[in-house]
Amino acid sequence: MQKILVSLPDELAARMKQMIPPRKRSRVIAEILESEINRREQALYQCAREVEADDALNNEMTDWEVTVDDGIESESW
Repeated sequence: MQKILVSLPDELAARMKQMIPPRKRSRVIAEILESEINRREQALYQCAREVEADDALNNEMTDWEVTVDDGIESESW
């Protein structure tokens, strides 16, 4: 378990204190964060799936594969 410091707008903090009992706040915040992180991970996963399914993009990437062994090192840039 880790403690973190976050800043909230005054009005939101006041509303939280009114609605969520002191010993429940961490759990509620953790649940909200978990939900938001899951939503963002799912959106990123869906984006990756769409990129993988994009035939035009995949064909273009295949065209660029000839440069893989061109002898140019990316670290030298």
